[in-house]
Amino acid sequence: MSKGEITMSELWVALSDIPADGREFSFADQSIWQDRWKEFGMNAAPGEKNLEANVTILPQGDEAALVRGTLKGSVKVPCDRCATPYEIEIDTSFDLYEELPAEGEEEEAEETRLRKNDNGVVELDMAALLWEELALALPIKPLCSDGCKGICPGCGRDLNTEECACPQDEGDPRLAVFRDLKIK
Repeated sequence: MSKGEITMSELWVALSDIPADGREFSFADQSIWQDRWKEFGMNAAPGEKNLEANVTILPQGDEAALVRGTLKGSVKVPCDRCATPYEIEIDTSFDLYEELPAEGEEEEAEETRLRKNDNGVVELDMAALLWEELALALPIKPLCSDGCKGICPGCGRDLNTEECACPQDEGDPRLAVFRDLKIK
């Protein structure tokens, strides 16, 4: 491995090792999420509460599994308006059905988190599954508060903590007639 190369966490669970009535797993290793933050260039950091997933895997035949679980903890991300880091509470549950694509359909199938290893054992990539659940739990536009004023586009000051003296742009003078327009 070369210096600076990012290695993604992989956590493969063999379905053949799980009894028919399922097995519960607990995942608290923070590298599952933090390695992906680096890979995708996400400016995030661990929060006060470590992320923890509790998952039940129920095999559905030899090449499919039902995955039920919860993901709890917190993550610090920058506000989309002012760039100040703030903590987001994560508390989500999920039910997923994963199925190995039929032979010949691998290219057309949506991304699956199941694979057959070199020994023919079907495995489930829990690291990818847990990363996806975290990504889905995060807001699309994270805001530290609904009233966040953001930063000044002229001087870069955080308008939540201080005022700026930059001249305010009044916009295109040809559209001034529309400023006082009231829609009923």
